[in-house]
Amino acid sequence: MTGTTPSPTPRSSLDPAIAARLKRDAHGLVPAVAQQYDTGEVLMVGWMDDEALHRTLTTGRCTYWSRSRQEYWVKGDTSGHVQHVKSVALDCDADTLLIKVDQVGPACHTGTRTCFDAGELPLGQ
Repeated sequence: MTGTTPSPTPRSSLDPAIAARLKRDAHGLVPAVAQQYDTGEVLMVGWMDDEALHRTLTTGRCTYWSRSRQEYWVKGDTSGHVQHVKSVALDCDADTLLIKVDQVGPACHTGTRTCFDAGELPLGQ
């Protein structure tokens, strides 16, 4: 469900200096863009709260907050399509994360390499 709020998360161990920089939405979430580190291919967009970001930074595996399931999920735990984290950066406004990963297998739940292959939208219409 889009717009649902996360359940109360455990107290996060995210570095307070990083937490202070983040600009979260009303639900405490930040969009996280996953990009293949060596090709620049944009793979998917997920959502992270402080705890998901902490887990991502400390484990080297992308952890997201699932708005539909209302729980954390580590990319690849059930599918085997793991994202090995190479770097994490904040954008200039500190409201979006760029996670450079080494993607194993498809990134999209539909089984495709990227979530952005459903066709381009027409311009100028």
